[in-house]
Amino acid sequence: MDSTSGTSGIPGRRAALVPALISALAFGGSGVAAKPLIQAGMDPLHVVWLRVAGAALVMLPVAVRHRGVLRRRPGLLVGFGLLAVAGVQACYFAAISRIPVGVALLVEYLAPALVLGWVRFVQRKAVSRSAAIGVVLAVVGLAGVVEVWDGLSFDPVGLLLAVGAACCQVGYFVLSAHGSEGEDAADPLAVIAYGLLIGAVVLTAVARPWGMRWHVLTHHVAMGGDQVPAWLLLAWIVLIATVLAYLTGVVSVRRLSPQVAGVVACLEAVVATVLAWVLLGERFSAPQMAGGALVLIGAFIAQTATPGAATDPVVEALPHGNAAGEAADEAIGESAEAAAEAADEAAGEGVTGGGRLPDRARTS
Repeated sequence: MDSTSGTSGIPGRRAALVPALISALAFGGSGVAAKPLIQAGMDPLHVVWLRVAGAALVMLPVAVRHRGVLRRRPGLLVGFGLLAVAGVQACYFAAISRIPVGVALLVEYLAPALVLGWVRFVQRKAVSRSAAIGVVLAVVGLAGVVEVWDGLSFDPVGLLLAVGAACCQVGYFVLSAHGSEGEDAADPLAVIAYGLLIGAVVLTAVARPWGMRWHVLTHHVAMGGDQVPAWLLLAWIVLIATVLAYLTGVVSVRRLSPQVAGVVACLEAVVATVLAWVLLGERFSAPQMAGGALVLIGAFIAQTATPGAATDPVVEALPHGNAAGEAADEAIGESAEAAAEAADEAAGEGVTGGGRLPDRARTS
C-alpha cells in the first residue's frame, strides 16, 4: 500500500486526512437518520436492506465497468461484502433499535482493541504496553457507558449486537488496506461497488424485504420534535451515509493507514452522539459520558501503538498478498548467502578474495 505518494509533508498529510474526516461525518449521521424510520414501524433489517440495496444501485455502473476485479479478487470482494457491508450495517442498525445511537457506536469502536487482542492471543505476537493500556481503558470506559453498577441498565441483546458490529468493523479496516497491495491491487471503487452488491444479495436473503412496511416511506416520521419526510431520511442514508461514507473511508485507509484512519473514524461516535442529543433528544448521564471518553481514548491509544519499530498491528492481523513472497525471498537469500560462504571457505582464500557475496544489508 502506497500511503506516501502524493501525501509527503505536512500539507500532503493534511490533505490525506480530509477523506477520513468526511467519512467519519457521513457515517456518524446514519444512525440518527435511520432511528426515526425504525421507530415509525420499519424493521431494522429492512432499513439496512434499503440502505445497502439503494447504494448498490447507485454504484452498479461502477461494478459493470470494473467487472474484471470479480475474477481477480473474489475473496476480497466477498469478505468486504459480508463483513464491511452486511455484517456492520445489520448488527449496528439492530443495535440502535434497542440502545442509544451513541452507545452503539462507542461499543462498535472497540474494534481496535479486538484487533490487538487477536494479534496477541491468537497469533501470539508481542503487543506494546501502550496498546495494552489502551485496551484496558476501552473496557473500563465501556463499563461506564453501560452503567454496570446499575444492573446493566442497557439492553444486553443490544450490546451484543453492537459488539458484533465491532467485530465486523475489524474486517472493514483490514480489508480496505488489504485490497491495495501487490501488483493485483483492486480499485477502491470496484471494492466498494461489489461489496455493496454482495452485501445487498446477502441482506435480501436475511431481511426478506417483500414483507417490508413500504407505506412508512410515503409519510412523515417524528425526528425529535419535528416531522420529516421519510424518503428524505432514506435518501440521506443511501447517498451520504453509505455511498459517500464508504468511498471516502476506503480511500482514507489506503492513503493513510488502518491505524490513522481508524483514529479519525472514532470521530463518528462523537458526531453520532452529538446529533442524537440535538436531533433525537437522547440524554446521557455524566458517568456514561466519562465512560464514552475513556472508550475513545483507549481506542486511540490501542490503534496508535505498534509492537515494533516498523510493525503495523492492523495490517499484521491479516496475511497480505506480498507477505509470503517477501518471507520466501528473505529465506532464499539467507540460504544462498550461507551456501556461497561455505563454498568460499572450501575453495580457499583465492576464491573468497574476489567472489565474496555482499553483506545482508545490500542483499536485502
